[in-house]
Amino acid sequence: MFRFIHTADWQLGKPFAWAEPEVRSALTEARFDAIDTIGQMAREHSVPHILVAGDVFDTEGPDTRTIVQALSRMERHQCSWWLLPGNHDFVRAGGLWDRIEGRLPGNVNLIPEARPSELDDGVWLLPAPLAHRHQNDDLTESFDTMETPGAILRIGLAHGSIVDFSAQGETKNQIAPDRAARSALDYLALGDWHGLLQVNSRTWYSGTPEVDQFQRDEPGKALLVELEQSSEPIVTELRTGKYQWLRRDWRVDDAAGFEAYSAQLLDECDPAATLVRVTLSGITTLTDRVAILSSIEHDLAHRFRYFSFSATDLVAKPSDDDLAAFAAEGILGTAASTLNARIQEDGPESLIARKALERLFVEHAKVVGS
Repeated sequence: MFRFIHTADWQLGKPFAWAEPEVRSALTEARFDAIDTIGQMAREHSVPHILVAGDVFDTEGPDTRTIVQALSRMERHQCSWWLLPGNHDFVRAGGLWDRIEGRLPGNVNLIPEARPSELDDGVWLLPAPLAHRHQNDDLTESFDTMETPGAILRIGLAHGSIVDFSAQGETKNQIAPDRAARSALDYLALGDWHGLLQVNSRTWYSGTPEVDQFQRDEPGKALLVELEQSSEPIVTELRTGKYQWLRRDWRVDDAAGFEAYSAQLLDECDPAATLVRVTLSGITTLTDRVAILSSIEHDLAHRFRYFSFSATDLVAKPSDDDLAAFAAEGILGTAASTLNARIQEDGPESLIARKALERLFVEHAKVVGS
């Protein structure tokens, strides 16, 4: 039985420019911490080799700290790391991998060329590093003719799209879906797709160890792979990610419905380790819309590592009770009635009138409550 860990798409140095500095710093460090998590898992499962299927770095020109952090984290774990260039950190003369070579710890192996390496007696690694961001040819075709004398197990390592990921794909580098069978591979370890994906029993994407998009609820993972000659691989998912990235679309009719959604969200995750984007839609009273936005602003948003929301499609239609709140307020009541009339007209000024009435309601509530 030969064991290894399959991981990919670390994308160290990813900028997360949309986030505030505190969140950006936390996400950056989590990607370095994932290296330690993977190294510890290798020790726990007696794994001698970790295969990284491309995009170790987010760009071909990371800063020195990013490089040193990556290599020093790998160095302190008693296993061998095999780093394949991907489309974000492809090989070029005088580029990233030449910079790294002089700093290389003894247990970290760069794979700048499509040349097989023997990991153990009869266990061969067949790599397909990218030399350009986009390759027109299927580089894994070279696996067919790679010589692996005395091979007991053949493991492919590549970065690209084995299926058409459409707009969600990271690259245009296509890989034959039956590559494992064509090239007599016992396992094909792939990178590029940022979620865990099984293509067939011998071909897997591990996904990224730290999720970096809101379209996936699952935390980042790596794969523990166990191979034995003439047997199907045994593949076990290992959680590596610290953070979850959740996207929620809530259709609400009142403040009570919103509170129920909020309670469910808080119940199903660790808020301090969760990034959330919420889209609100529906039709509520003005009172309920203000209550919902106030709950977000003063409570819910502060419970999570990151929280953003859109309430553009949460429409407030003033109820009789809403308007009655202004009835005895003289000029405020007149203003509220005028704004409500503009809202009902549903003309070009209705959106502005809706926002103005909402603001009037909020300010009025503050005065009444003080």
